[in-house]
Amino acid sequence: MRIDEARELWTPAGVYCNTASYGLPPRPAWDALQAALADWQGGRTSWEHWGDTTDAARAGFARIVGVDTARVAVGSTVSELVGSLVTALPAGTRVVVPDIEFTSNLFPYLVQSRLEVRTVPVGEVAGAVAEGAGAAAFSAVQMSTGEVADVDAIVAAAASVGAVTICDATQAVGWLPIDAARFDALVCGAYKWLMSPRGTAFVTVSERLLHDAVPPSAGWYAGEDVHTSYFGPPLRLAASARRLDVSPAWFCWVGTAPALELIEEIGVEAIHEHDLALANRFRAGLDLEASDSAIVSVDIPDAAARLERAGIVAAIRGGRLRTSWHVYNTEHDVDRVLEALA
Repeated sequence: MRIDEARELWTPAGVYCNTASYGLPPRPAWDALQAALADWQGGRTSWEHWGDTTDAARAGFARIVGVDTARVAVGSTVSELVGSLVTALPAGTRVVVPDIEFTSNLFPYLVQSRLEVRTVPVGEVAGAVAEGAGAAAFSAVQMSTGEVADVDAIVAAAASVGAVTICDATQAVGWLPIDAARFDALVCGAYKWLMSPRGTAFVTVSERLLHDAVPPSAGWYAGEDVHTSYFGPPLRLAASARRLDVSPAWFCWVGTAPALELIEEIGVEAIHEHDLALANRFRAGLDLEASDSAIVSVDIPDAAARLERAGIVAAIRGGRLRTSWHVYNTEHDVDRVLEALA
């Protein structure tokens, strides 16, 4: 499906350039969610088929990031899933994290007094890891600045010292092509660039990390067969990454599966090209050099008030205007924002 064809599946009320805060649902996801809510309201059905959408979304995410489905666990939030991964890190592990890292990929390490957390400027992560670290935790794309991480350098540095790599790709998956197999773990909240309901998240897990992880929230959905894990011992966790699963919030997953299907149909490469073109059109209109990110952070006085008066939705992060451009945006949207800021 071409992007110009797909754009008819969204109906924004005005100019929305704030996907880095939350994505807009495409019509198939919205319609599926409304149908499920209507069935719930009327008590017209059992719940199992709502649960099945979780596995459909899991498989879709696995294809998007290029790993086997057995490597993917599901949850509700990034911090929850990172909290499961932290259990695999031995006491005394030095974890290198960017100093502007989103706290969902920082606090889970800081609350563990048994870990040593070192924060450094984002451009110095690879060097700090090479100096000696047991883990590197970083975002593929920083939420505050839009800076795209030097993944090659960080992965190479981690490999040189045998460090675990934990990548938060919440601000990347959906517009930036990314290979999850390069990391020990890639975690992603789906409600931003994957345009899904808030309450769905994924993590891919390597064999070495899965071997040592202890599922702190294990329940029936972490069982090898969820439908025979409703009650009673013995412990029977799944052998795959599903042992880290958290019981799904059904309706969130009902809306997530169709959104991921649409992203696959359009293609991440096509979305990447589209989003970067819009971001760089916006940058050019502000006399800025082109960049490699769909997120643009810029210091413009009174920007929030100007955009609000024009009915344009963006964000202010760290005192700077942050715009984020996605598949439902157009060149006309970019020009509207530039006009409002002129």
